[in-house]
Amino acid sequence: MFHARSIQFKLTVWYACALAASLALFSGAIFVALRQQLMRSLDSDLADSATRFQSYFLHQAEMESGNHLKGELVEFCEALPESSYVELRGDKGFEFHYPERRLVPRHQRRLQKQFNGANESFHLSVSASAESIYRAMGLLRLLLVALAPALIVAACIGGALLSRRALRPVDEITSAARMIGVENLSQRLPVPRSGDQLERLTEVWNSMLDRLETAVKALSRFAEDASHELRTPLAVIRAGAELALRRARSPESYRESLDAIAAEAERMTRMVDDLLFLARSGASADRMPMRTVDLVEIARAVVAELKELAAARNIAVRLSFAAGCPPISGNEPALRRLLLALIENAIKYSKPGGLVTVTVSGAAERVRLAVEDFGIGIAPSDLPHIFQRFYRADQARGESGYGLGLSLASAIAQLHGAAIDASSHQGEGSLFTVEFPTREALVAA
Repeated sequence: MFHARSIQFKLTVWYACALAASLALFSGAIFVALRQQLMRSLDSDLADSATRFQSYFLHQAEMESGNHLKGELVEFCEALPESSYVELRGDKGFEFHYPERRLVPRHQRRLQKQFNGANESFHLSVSASAESIYRAMGLLRLLLVALAPALIVAACIGGALLSRRALRPVDEITSAARMIGVENLSQRLPVPRSGDQLERLTEVWNSMLDRLETAVKALSRFAEDASHELRTPLAVIRAGAELALRRARSPESYRESLDAIAAEAERMTRMVDDLLFLARSGASADRMPMRTVDLVEIARAVVAELKELAAARNIAVRLSFAAGCPPISGNEPALRRLLLALIENAIKYSKPGGLVTVTVSGAAERVRLAVEDFGIGIAPSDLPHIFQRFYRADQARGESGYGLGLSLASAIAQLHGAAIDASSHQGEGSLFTVEFPTREALVAA
């Protein structure tokens, strides 16, 4: 028993309707074709009988006349089919009927023709009963009408069984899909090797589950890392406050505690701001309006802003750019954050007395930003993961930060349609490059 709106029911109904229509057309075509063929065969027999009767009559009329002629015609007609009727009339009064008395059948076929002979014009009519044809056609009609419902019922049963068998993989996929939840996203749907749309649909669902599993794992790691990173400043703030409240202190001691609390609160605020920016950038790029900007001017302003940080670490930051560098389409605050993240990262991992170079170069379709340092470098095993959120290489564990800077830079680059890349030699330094499409290239596209 299945629901009236189910696919199985609809397939069965469509199959039954299609079969009924096909049977009706086929039966009608068979009935009409057979009837016409039988009638044509009867007409052909009548035409042959009329032609033979005409030839025989003309031949006998040359030798005999009167009753002798009619007697010969009777003998000829006795050889015709039993239901045949022949009538011959002449313009000068000749008449012949065979048989003399007959019952006119309800259904009969008649052939009439005229011919001349023995100085007289004759009108010949040959007819035969079509009752046998009509009886045969009636029996055929009865058989077709009686068998059609039985065939349709059998087709419905067969269609229901076939549709149930055809949809069995769908039921198996549905049952498997019901068992998949957040706790077992690694499970996959069984793929029927049928080479049809069902196989392709299952493969697409499994591909979607792969992406969903990856997203859920990333979200879980993100939540764990965020909670871990937020726990540290919160613990520092709480410990500082508890120590300050434990006993009376001097104003200088209170100030030191408040300064530590303010520094951790600022660190936590920056982290939350970065997390919100990453969440918004992943949701939609519509919240980041673009306009024509000069990347050289932004780089110059960021380098000037980080001079004090670089000087405190005895690091030199050098900016170089090509003359006539074309403008790009971008969001200036976001591009400032990208440059801040890359240059701060280069300063942080440079050796004291080292150098950080910032280079902006341009061509007709691309503008290239390069930030290079000559510091500790990145291990080959860490290089593929440096743009992941909260990822920090082992050699960077001793540095302050929470592993969101390069993730921010990567997200901002993607929102600008730019390609970001990193290369490094451990112990020699790292090079980060970002290639932006120019404003003219975006307009042309």
